[in-house]
Amino acid sequence: MIKGLYEAHLPVSNLQASISFYKKLGLTLTREPQEHDKVAFFWIDPGRSWIGLWENEQAVKTPYHPSLRHIAFEVSLEDLKNAKTHLLSLGIELREDFGFAPIEPIVMPRDGHAMVYFNDPDGNSIEFICKLNKTSQEHEMMYLSDWEKI
Repeated sequence: MIKGLYEAHLPVSNLQASISFYKKLGLTLTREPQEHDKVAFFWIDPGRSWIGLWENEQAVKTPYHPSLRHIAFEVSLEDLKNAKTHLLSLGIELREDFGFAPIEPIVMPRDGHAMVYFNDPDGNSIEFICKLNKTSQEHEMMYLSDWEKI
C-alpha cells in the first residue's frame, strides 16, 4: 500500500529567505508563492516527493523537537562524506547532535545509517542521511571514520 513519503511541511518566518536557502541546497522550486497564500513547494525527487514551506510566524516559535520541524534528505554515502565541505561552501554550518561535534557524519550502528545535521534560517532541523550496508547491535553511536574501521 504505502510506497514512500510524498510530502513534508516546515514553518518559516521569511518565505523569500527560505526559498533562497532551499535553492542553495539544490532543490527545485515547483510552486511559487501566490498573492493569496504564503507557501512554496520544492521537489525533492521530481514527481515523487516534495517539501512545503509555509510562512507562519507563530509556528516558527514552536520549540524544536525531533517530532516537529525536522526533515531528512536521503543522500549517497559519498555525498554525505563531502557534506560538511559542500555546506560550508554555501555558508551553512553543521551542528552538534546526539552529543557529537559537527566534525564528520555520525553513525547509528543499530539502524545502519549515517547522518549530518544543520539548521535552515528558522532553526528547522535538516538532516542528510544515507543507509549503510551493515548494522551492528554491539556498537553505540560513533563517527563514520570509526565505523569504517570496524
